[in-house]
Amino acid sequence: MKKVIASALCLTMVGAAFAACSKDGGAKGESDKILNVWSFTDEVPNMILRYKELHPDFDYEINITNIPTTDQAYQPALDEALAAGGKDAPDIYCAEAAFIMKYSQGGAAGYALPYADLGIDVDKGIADAKIAQYTIDIGTRPSDGKLVALGYQATGGAFIYRRTVAKTVWGADDPATVAEKIGADTGSWDKFWQAAEECKSAGCAIVSGDGDVWHAVENSSSTGWVVDGKLTIPKEREEFLDISMKLKENNYHNDTQDWQEAWFADMKGLGQKDVLGFFGPAWLINYTIADNCTDEDSGVTTYGDWGVCNSPIGFFWGGTWVLVNKDTEHKEACKTLIEWITLDSSETGLQYMWANGTLYPDKNTKDAVASATVMAKSDGTVEFLGGQNMFDTFIPAGDYAKGDKLTEYDEKINGFWRDQVRAYTAGEKTREQAIEDFKVQVKENTTITVE
Repeated sequence: MKKVIASALCLTMVGAAFAACSKDGGAKGESDKILNVWSFTDEVPNMILRYKELHPDFDYEINITNIPTTDQAYQPALDEALAAGGKDAPDIYCAEAAFIMKYSQGGAAGYALPYADLGIDVDKGIADAKIAQYTIDIGTRPSDGKLVALGYQATGGAFIYRRTVAKTVWGADDPATVAEKIGADTGSWDKFWQAAEECKSAGCAIVSGDGDVWHAVENSSSTGWVVDGKLTIPKEREEFLDISMKLKENNYHNDTQDWQEAWFADMKGLGQKDVLGFFGPAWLINYTIADNCTDEDSGVTTYGDWGVCNSPIGFFWGGTWVLVNKDTEHKEACKTLIEWITLDSSETGLQYMWANGTLYPDKNTKDAVASATVMAKSDGTVEFLGGQNMFDTFIPAGDYAKGDKLTEYDEKINGFWRDQVRAYTAGEKTREQAIEDFKVQVKENTTITVE
């Protein structure tokens, strides 16, 4: 799903942004049936192109602008296009978890068209599909209480573990045993620390690095970073200093940094110590661990050696929300696509096909989807997880997650905080200095009031 369909995309760099053309190379003015779709990956554009393949009567040309977030280019380009309006403005646009709040609840929320204004029966659609509350909270504009964005992916978090490591530590690898050992659903880290000590005694690490715990901490906090325009440090996020230090001082992890080579090595089983598991959603299994579970040179692999169980703390990580421009001239077409992507729980909807690995003819990857209704009637058994039905875990994970403490400033502030935590655990700063330096960074780099 990450592969760009080259015949359908034509992207030309224009300054810092990209101008997109339709697949026949024409400009939008040549047809009244052209939809401008903006995204930061090819995932949603490919879904829309797939809808066209499955529904030949949907005779819109899809004009795709795809700007990766790697160089921080997507948001400025999207903001400019939304503000400029006109024939080149996005009709449908995407925002990921790191910055969705800006577009659903923050400074750019005014550009979004409520789903209800497309003619969608929002309450019925949500109830029928059983959409998790956290994704609804994130997509609801507070100024009028209207839903302006939904996702299609379930990103509620769980604990993804190595079966052979669980057997080494506890003599069993079934999800129920591991869940009990780590304190699943307890809302506490107490049993997790007991499990960490047991892993250490067996010569293993409970997680790869402190980043594997961060998202569970971040997205389960009692408040957000910003309250009434002022910086606040939620007690749970401040306690991450202590969690990180405890992991390091007790040698409970391999002290890796997420998205670095050592982190990926632990997924292959080639790290300093064998690692029990990683906290994350289904996409971490499908597109990160699975892609990094095999060492091509040696042939060593952990494929099929994984399981999943509930987390001690409810959280979510990631996701993409889909929005519609309030000025679109193609409401009916947008309604059709939005419903199919986000709310259709039938067997012809995107989510059912995606959950069962049948969306693309050359793909068979099953994924957790936003609709619990879809997951409940789908086959979630995955060879990578030793034949386990992952939906048994990810349905309750979605219900367990909360999304009401995010702010539009999180992407930047999270980076400052994690840098300071790393400096503290490395012995470069005291706890107090790390907190003070964090506040200085926020004050100097944002408009948030810092006291």
